[in-house]
Amino acid sequence: MTRPTTPNRFPDGLEAPPPLRASVLDELARAGVVVDIGASERADHSRDWWPRLIPGVAAGRVDNWPGAVVKATSADDVSATLRVASEHHISVTPQGGRSSVVGGATPERGAIALDLTGLSRVLEIDDVSGTARVEAGVFGPDLEVALSPHGFTVGHFPQSFDLATVGGWIASRGAGQYSNRYGTIEDLVRGMTVVLANGNVLHLGGRGPREAVGPDLTRLFIGSEGTLGVITEATLVVRRRASYERRRAYSFATFGEGLDACRRILQRDARPAVLRLYDEVESMRHFDLGECALIVLDEGDPALVDATIAIVEDECGGARTHDESLVERWLERRNDVSALAPLWERGLVVDTIEVAGSWSILETLHERVTKTLRALEEILVVSVHQSHAYVDGACLYFTFAAQPSDPETFYRHAWDVAMADVMSAGGAVSHHHGVGRNRARFVAGALGGALPLLEGVKALLDPLGIMNPGVLGLGAAPW
Repeated sequence: MTRPTTPNRFPDGLEAPPPLRASVLDELARAGVVVDIGASERADHSRDWWPRLIPGVAAGRVDNWPGAVVKATSADDVSATLRVASEHHISVTPQGGRSSVVGGATPERGAIALDLTGLSRVLEIDDVSGTARVEAGVFGPDLEVALSPHGFTVGHFPQSFDLATVGGWIASRGAGQYSNRYGTIEDLVRGMTVVLANGNVLHLGGRGPREAVGPDLTRLFIGSEGTLGVITEATLVVRRRASYERRRAYSFATFGEGLDACRRILQRDARPAVLRLYDEVESMRHFDLGECALIVLDEGDPALVDATIAIVEDECGGARTHDESLVERWLERRNDVSALAPLWERGLVVDTIEVAGSWSILETLHERVTKTLRALEEILVVSVHQSHAYVDGACLYFTFAAQPSDPETFYRHAWDVAMADVMSAGGAVSHHHGVGRNRARFVAGALGGALPLLEGVKALLDPLGIMNPGVLGLGAAPW
């Protein structure tokens, strides 16, 4: 399957700066790894889906030329590459489908772009235990195809499903659109193989559903975004494919009323796979509704699904009921981001900011961030929806668009003021997109006194600072 790995492409005929030194390229060749130093390949691997990079691509400007692209097909290839990189103090950015929207897969200039999509094998499916051992470069659709004859699914369906790899899911600590039912990625990982900066290979976990042998070291690398090591393999929990599904659609007069209904549903231990609440702006955009739409979908064992829907109906008793076709409309359009690149190329600034908070602060968080963004000069629209819910809180997903005279300055300022509101309200600055380069400057404020602990782990595992420097605010000055 051919997949678009970026929202737009560089024009042909780019002139590239010199690649890595010949001596380094010779060492990589002797190690048996495949290296590409062609201009088009290096340009393509210079960026991911970070929206601020789109205008430069259209203009043929490459901001972060990697020195080479290594096409790894095994953990041995990764190990050999990192040993050479360590010897020569060359930074390395691990890349899968490059679907990061925060610059997590955007390399430094002169770095090695380590393409892991060649690690594409589904190694083992345990039909009895319900686990799958897969390499990190496996794309979501390919994993589902492999699981289907066994009657399984991972149930992890991020918006980037067609573009993202298993390693990317784990490295960015992602969440799928059905996470209420199947869990976020940290709930699905049972073990993994990681290659450290010095080339050493670690095998972590994988011996059972839970291990009380000290801290869970697999969690150290979930969300590490390539800054602590390179994930090359993972064992994931899989579930039986659902044969039963039910849908519901409602609307509320206010976003706050809808949030309260979602809270009551979750706190009665009902976990519909999809429970998404939209404000008036997004409800009109997606569903032609003037109120705040709530769409609900659950799948699984009929007894559990029926019980869940009964609770949903009970807690939404005061809401307006709508035809279930609204859910189908969402399913058809949920992964369509085709409009993003044309908007940026026309000078518009468009992005999303997903954050999280406890139920007690969500309405305050919603009001503060929307008010602050709407007060910015040159802003065109601000909207929000709730996309992932838990017993104790939920994710709010803001979208903003503007047509500023200085796009870069506006973009940075919009993120600055939104993150300030989130942190002052006591929320988490990221729910499932990770940190990458875009959020790196907020990590110190988000972690507070725990930052030295993360920096200490970085220094231990990557003393030369070659692993994806600048991402997570580690190893280089943040963007």
